Amino acid sequence: MTFQTLDDLDDGQRVLVRLDLNSPVEDGTVQDNRRFDRHAETISELVDRGFEVAVLAHQGRPGRDDFVSLAQHADILADHIGHDVDFVDETYGPQAIHDIADLDGGDVLVLENTRMCDDELPEEDPEVKSQTEFVQTLKGEFDAYINDAYSAAHRSHASLVGFPLVMDAYAGRVMETEYEANTAIAEKEFDGQVTMVVGGTKATDVIDVMTHLDETVDDFLLGGIAGELFLRAAGYPVGYDIDDANLYDEQWEQNSEKIETMLEDHRDQITLAVDLAYEDDGDRAEQAVDDIEEKSVSYLDVGSETVMEYSPIIRDSEAVFVKGALGMFEDERFSVGTAGVLEAIADTDCFSVIGGGDTSRAIEMYGMEENEFGHVSIAGGAYIRALTGAELVGVEALQR
Repeated sequence: MTFQTLDDLDDGQRVLVRLDLNSPVEDGTVQDNRRFDRHAETISELVDRGFEVAVLAHQGRPGRDDFVSLAQHADILADHIGHDVDFVDETYGPQAIHDIADLDGGDVLVLENTRMCDDELPEEDPEVKSQTEFVQTLKGEFDAYINDAYSAAHRSHASLVGFPLVMDAYAGRVMETEYEANTAIAEKEFDGQVTMVVGGTKATDVIDVMTHLDETVDDFLLGGIAGELFLRAAGYPVGYDIDDANLYDEQWEQNSEKIETMLEDHRDQITLAVDLAYEDDGDRAEQAVDDIEEKSVSYLDVGSETVMEYSPIIRDSEAVFVKGALGMFEDERFSVGTAGVLEAIADTDCFSVIGGGDTSRAIEMYGMEENEFGHVSIAGGAYIRALTGAELVGVEALQR
């Protein structure tokens, strides 16, 4: 580990803790989600060790419907840790400073949405962020800074990269475990087969991941929109838009040469779907890709035969990483691919990391438990960057 963790921090200090509690907001109501549960572990440990805790977090972006106060987040966090959590509607104003000074051991105070501060959002160098009024005002109020927001660590925002340059800085438990799991594919040595399940809607992400990991991963199992574009490169009449959704053609124009090169250079490492599923009179129907003469329907999942081909590969693997869903799993009819590969992973003793965002939601939706997997990430963009070898500026700041 290349940064300090909570194990290196003496108990009972006053700490400023950056979490990522960014959540869906429906009709003005903040929705509970996995991030609260994960960060609650860090906060609970700090409470038990007698720390005085002030929390920084963001929600939404200015101008969007989900750009709301963190008042509701404080209540949800309190439910998860089983402990009172106070809230102040300032981030570093006079009332916030007063409430921070009043903290006692075991107290938790959530400060207002960091993105309501002018200093927070512009992507600027950490050195610039460290000199903002936001950082300079708060730094003297605390003994240490703790970054637990791995899922936001790709953002060069003041609350993520400014404080580590002017304060003693540590990684929280979420930061520590996410970093270790998400860098394992590049840094950990495996004796057996390494498999990556790759899907989702963004072909560029898939190509970048596959290009970076082509010498590490033995077998890429493809699905989703990206998988259909690879089928197009292999000569099948799919991967085209048949309506105004513009899901395929634009991505093909941008990435076709890379996809064709990847397929040509690494065909023995790439396993493509053998059948695809679509909606027919309200039901799920499947069609072998060899039988498709012209794309006339929208394909919403890989087919059952594909899952039967992917599952033994997964079960024979020592390590399996998942990036992206293989179909529109939110609709149970088209969950066969995503749920099927997750169930195959859960049935094995392999080292496994399930990518953040939508894919991890399928675990709960289809009756699986997180403890059946090695690690279920709550990171989205940061997970992609870890898989592609890109640096995470928030992690770099901690390492400095």
